[in-house]
Amino acid sequence: MRWALVKVCLAVTVMVVVAFAVPLALVVRETARDRAFAGAERQASAVGPALAITRDRRELQRAVAITQAGAEGRIAIHVPDGTVASGNTGGNEGNRGELRVGHTRAPYDRLAAAQRLGRASTVAVDGGYALLRPTAVAGGKVAVVEVFVPDEEVTHGVATSWMVLAGVGIALIIGSVAVADRLGTRMVRPAERLAGAAHDLGEGELDVRVPEEGPTELRSAAVAFNSMADQVVQLLANERELAADLSHRLRTPLTVLRLNAASLGEGDAADQTRAAVAQLEGEVDRIISAVREQRAQSPGAAHSAASDAAEVIRERMAFWSALAEDEGREARVAGVERPVRVPVARGELAAAVDALLGNVFRHTPEGTAFSVDLHSGGPGSEAVIVLVSDAGPGIADPRAALRRGHGAGGPGSTGLGLDIVRRVAESTGGDVRLGRSVLGGTEVRVWLALRNSAARRPATGRRGRRGRRAPRVG
Repeated sequence: MRWALVKVCLAVTVMVVVAFAVPLALVVRETARDRAFAGAERQASAVGPALAITRDRRELQRAVAITQAGAEGRIAIHVPDGTVASGNTGGNEGNRGELRVGHTRAPYDRLAAAQRLGRASTVAVDGGYALLRPTAVAGGKVAVVEVFVPDEEVTHGVATSWMVLAGVGIALIIGSVAVADRLGTRMVRPAERLAGAAHDLGEGELDVRVPEEGPTELRSAAVAFNSMADQVVQLLANERELAADLSHRLRTPLTVLRLNAASLGEGDAADQTRAAVAQLEGEVDRIISAVREQRAQSPGAAHSAASDAAEVIRERMAFWSALAEDEGREARVAGVERPVRVPVARGELAAAVDALLGNVFRHTPEGTAFSVDLHSGGPGSEAVIVLVSDAGPGIADPRAALRRGHGAGGPGSTGLGLDIVRRVAESTGGDVRLGRSVLGGTEVRVWLALRNSAARRPATGRRGRRGRRAPRVG
């Protein structure tokens, strides 16, 4: 936008300068020409009184010599019916009885025409112009005073005036470009700050604000942006408070559940129940601590967290295998023999794995087999793939299953389980896909990019149009 303003101002200034400078240059040339011929008229008029009182050659020569043009040999006098004078006549005397004083440059026919018409005229001759001025003399005759005007005098000062005009025009153009550049800078800088602040806000810097300066429109945009940023911060704070409040409300039923579990006595089932209650209490405590934390964590800091996907999957499969054994499910895990680092925090990855396995237990019949596979290409690989497959009935509408909060899983389903998995994958630049597994049921394929955006793939069924409800979703 800045250079566009400069170009527009440059074009307008050049047109204005040309529109004024060209006519002015022509006027200067005509003024110099008129000045030269006006001077020649004055020189011719100075000889007129001498012609009126005498036609003596010596007297006329003396009258011519006392003028500036005559002293320079630029005046000639043509008097009819006089004695032909000897000397330099320029070769135009012929056989007519005519007195001539000075060097003649004009053709004889133009001299005769000037005598006959009695009107001053200008004739182009070698090296300049000849001004022919008729003057009445005694006897009703007409004499002609010829004044030679050289080209140098006709164009005297014209080149200098044109150079001055060109310099003034160039100075105006440079000045207008400089002013346009300053004005463009005043407009562009607030716009650049607004764009940078919007980018920073999108990157998670919630404290970024824009100075309210610049043109009226940009000041209004800055005010609207700052108001929006304040509202975003307030909404996030309200969301954290709501999550903390809901977590606190869970403490009462958790306390009752813990007391009841403590009265179950001894046995494997009682121990597993008490362990589950303790784990649930720990998760609630962590949620409360997280949502109460006021420090806004930048995306770079969040992505710097990493964990061992193989270790997390082994740990969570150990937890879910006990329940799978009770329900008669065959559980298989593969690809977790060696460490596999992924750019996801351990807690977030564990929550995603629990959401996937929880879906299997909630939405497939008892005895349904499932498997968890971890695929990594080793050093230099661009992505890690987590596959969770089951032998259940499958998902009728994958698009609806991937929509947050759609609640397509029937009673007891919030529709947020797969959304948790999707957000974890997208935080690395990956995505989530749903398909048919080799076991005959559903396969959830989670791409975790090791190099941000390097392994990004289009998510199948993401943000599709609303379809009919699926039989299972987390």
